[in-house]
Amino acid sequence: METTDSHETQPTVVYSPPGRISLRPMTLSDVDDYMVWATDAKVARFCSWEPCKSREEAIKYITDSVLTHPWLRAICLEDDHAIGYILVMPVDKIRKEIGYVLARKYWGKGFGTEAVRLVTAEIFKEMPEIERLEALVDEDNVGSQRVLEKVGFTREGVMRKFMVMKGSVRDMVMFSFLPSDTLK
Repeated sequence: METTDSHETQPTVVYSPPGRISLRPMTLSDVDDYMVWATDAKVARFCSWEPCKSREEAIKYITDSVLTHPWLRAICLEDDHAIGYILVMPVDKIRKEIGYVLARKYWGKGFGTEAVRLVTAEIFKEMPEIERLEALVDEDNVGSQRVLEKVGFTREGVMRKFMVMKGSVRDMVMFSFLPSDTLK
């Protein structure tokens, strides 16, 4: 896995234009907020991880995986309350993959779309080497597919029998956004 040092120079907090949400580095003090979505089986359904079972497990995950991640931000409401997170992962030298998760209470309210739009608008500036930002979404995860389409990602097609997710071979939908594409 290739990483860059560009995350060290990124802005600490990014606000959405209407100011409904902000993105900031997630910290250990977000553990209680994290527990809200990480313990919810419906939230975890399309994620690679299983629901969190304890506060200790959440602290370990945040310490080992979140704080060490090259580009992961908490999605926060105006009161700085974390309602989910969004991340950008390296695929190779010119491709990155975007992923996100929101507490179920905030589904269908536009927060995921705002977060994806914010990151997509900024990531090509922060990491100019990127030629393609992509997202792989479970074929049954219609809500996440709508988020990407609303932002302007191109649905490229279904990758049949593409990956094993929680013991089941899954079809995944590939989406992409190029620096020359237009945000919606």
